[in-house]
Amino acid sequence: MEILAPAGNFAMLQAAVNAGADAVYFGIKGFNMRESANNFSIEDLKEFPKVKKYLALNTIIYDSEIEKVKEILKQAKPFIDAVICWDMSIIKIANQLKIPIHLSTQASVSNLEAIKQFQELGVKRFILARELTLEQIQHIKENTDAEIEIFIHGAMCVSYSGRCFLSQHLFNRSANRGKCIQPCRRTYKIIDTENNKELLLGKQSIISPKDLCTLPFIEEIIKLNPTSLKIEGRAKTPEYVDTVVRVYKEAIEHPEKKEALLKELEQVYNRGFHEGFYKGLPTPDSFTKAEGNVSKVKKTIIGKVTNYYKNNKVAAIKLYKEIKIGDKLMIQGNKTGTITTQVTSLQIEHSQVKKARGLVGLKLDSPVRENDTVFKID
Repeated sequence: MEILAPAGNFAMLQAAVNAGADAVYFGIKGFNMRESANNFSIEDLKEFPKVKKYLALNTIIYDSEIEKVKEILKQAKPFIDAVICWDMSIIKIANQLKIPIHLSTQASVSNLEAIKQFQELGVKRFILARELTLEQIQHIKENTDAEIEIFIHGAMCVSYSGRCFLSQHLFNRSANRGKCIQPCRRTYKIIDTENNKELLLGKQSIISPKDLCTLPFIEEIIKLNPTSLKIEGRAKTPEYVDTVVRVYKEAIEHPEKKEALLKELEQVYNRGFHEGFYKGLPTPDSFTKAEGNVSKVKKTIIGKVTNYYKNNKVAAIKLYKEIKIGDKLMIQGNKTGTITTQVTSLQIEHSQVKKARGLVGLKLDSPVRENDTVFKID
């Protein structure tokens, strides 16, 4: 089974590759469902590492944009393995250019008849609606020769397969154009229209679901044997991608380790975990009690890498804040991805020290690069 990771920028892309992802999905600036991610240009595709690459062009498209989309696909074709889409105009263009088509979950495919119809239009892979149960997916898988992709981890939307109009209604920022600012994640209050009395709607964010996490029942996911297991998160961080990819790859090989691996998942961004629709309709406990991240782990920017000496395995770092032996650091960069290390040796002008600030030598087995960002993890 393919592990498919999100890539919102080069650091996330490299983190995915380093962690062992089999494929990545990403957007081109202007036409994808995650406008808030940095995304990539056509020129950037030439610098991608060797991994399967799926271009997400899964927004709705207007007549005035069709020629631009056609040009993007023409230029991207030599560098991608498939396009993720659901707008019929993009399906038509992709077929003309002979680019494999993966039908986005935005199409809400949830039955065999829909699959048959889209297969006639040239669709190779189906990213199924996120509202299906394990039994429904198994039925589909057993009765089609199409490639099947399912989500295994990440944010869930309160609206059917992400087709929400709340952001558009309140802020003129359409989720269906990749511009959602997630007003669903906030706490709301109700107002009595007669007396103007206000009530806060408790601790629960009533339209903000917890994150999907299939790790507790990973054996059942493996049994389904889908073509691809997809991780949500193009607007997340490199360490999120690194951790989630590594955890699920190990869980697939060693399901008996899932309880320990779950603790690793809890260290990166999450709103609490839930099984989504896989076990049936969501219950009241599927909604988060927090507006944002519930992970206790925090990272603070404390410096930049100025050089790395391969022979000595030492990174030269310019620190804005003091660190000491025993501190946990994270280093991230476009080519580096993400590296986590514990400080075991510090030097200032070739002398060992127990704490330091300014220009410091840090013992580091993994190579890093000039201008990589250094974070302290608490």
